[in-house]
Amino acid sequence: MSTPEKSKILTLNEMIAYQEGAVVSRQITKAEAGNVTLFAFDKDQGLSEHTAPFDALVHILDGEARVIISGVPFDLKTGDAIIMPANEPHALKAAQKFKMLLTMIRA
Repeated sequence: MSTPEKSKILTLNEMIAYQEGAVVSRQITKAEAGNVTLFAFDKDQGLSEHTAPFDALVHILDGEARVIISGVPFDLKTGDAIIMPANEPHALKAAQKFKMLLTMIRA
């Protein structure tokens, strides 16, 4: 029996590396229904406030981040996750370097 090409074990923390003074991203999969992207943020790096037309799940894989949703700050650490609701302003900042998995659902 052959294994479908996309069916493989992913070691997410090893699939993306930190880069000094930067935010690095790597798309894992993309489809009409949504996409999954890995991010690595160096300390003090972030994404400025913006909105998206879809819900997004942020799952912290390593480190610590501050996620601000509609002006409310949430401090997340390794293993934590939060949903950023569609059309709500949100921003992210690295309290220390961190990696996250972003799952965006287009519905």
